[in-house]
Amino acid sequence: MATLSNFKNGLIAFLATFPCILFYLCFLHNIHNEDHNSLWSWCNNHPILLANIMFFLNINVLFWFIALLQSNLHWMIGLYWMVIPVMLLHFYANLPMAQYNQLRSWIVTILTWIWSIRMIHSYFRRENWQLGVKQDWRYTDMSNQYGKNWWWISFFAIYLSQQVLQMGICLPLYIVHSVDKPLIFLDFIAISICLSGVTIAFYADTELHNFITKNQKLQQLGQPMVPILDKGLWCYSRHPNYLGEQLWWWGLALFGWNLGQNWIFIGALINSMCLGYVTMLVEKKMVRQNYRADAYKLYQRNTFVWIPWFNFSSNEKDKKKD
Repeated sequence: MATLSNFKNGLIAFLATFPCILFYLCFLHNIHNEDHNSLWSWCNNHPILLANIMFFLNINVLFWFIALLQSNLHWMIGLYWMVIPVMLLHFYANLPMAQYNQLRSWIVTILTWIWSIRMIHSYFRRENWQLGVKQDWRYTDMSNQYGKNWWWISFFAIYLSQQVLQMGICLPLYIVHSVDKPLIFLDFIAISICLSGVTIAFYADTELHNFITKNQKLQQLGQPMVPILDKGLWCYSRHPNYLGEQLWWWGLALFGWNLGQNWIFIGALINSMCLGYVTMLVEKKMVRQNYRADAYKLYQRNTFVWIPWFNFSSNEKDKKKD
């Protein structure tokens, strides 16, 4: 039964974005055949607006409707968070009006695919290679908070908000494919930052997965669980996985900045602010768990939040008092 459900949800996830893919292919076909229909001309002249419209209709509306049919289980948006940047990358790269440095495009394409594969692997490993079994715990908390109104609030809280965020942080992919300039030294800095971010996030997620697996086994054996993970990368940062993810997005933004778009860091900055809020939610959740509350408070005092030399812990004042 579980295998059948996994197959069904996998099929739904696979087919879910076909409407926008088919429309885009139809658009490319007609433009290349010099069809000057007003619709195709408009799409050709407004690529970012077109991408947002397709996101709104196909991701926001359709994914939300599917979630309602599946008893308000919003799992698919989490999976596609890791896929949409790849889709946007190829959307921008194949536009008829696209112009870009071929080598930079290849580099960004390879990096984006590496990031996506890493994220998808981490997602499936965390979900025990199952689809549609559960949603992000933050959505569950919000559904409990809003009760019977959650069915419509979820559209804005989950889908519309993520469109603004994801379309914003992916704008460097558009810039890379709209400006044709040769590579400069800062492009190689951007490559280093992106690769460092992906590598840090991979190792941090692997250490976290091993820690959770070990605690699950201890719980099954009726033995005390280890309260906190403070080994490996987690010895230096309380959220090294978040640090790695932020490095990726800032490195990607640097590609756009190198092409003369000084405003391009706004998306990465807003994403970092959102992740800062998520960090607070995670830490509040940790100290609410009785078996790890004291150990985690001590961990907060002795270990930095994200970057080892910048500690934004809510317990910083307590630390100074000690």
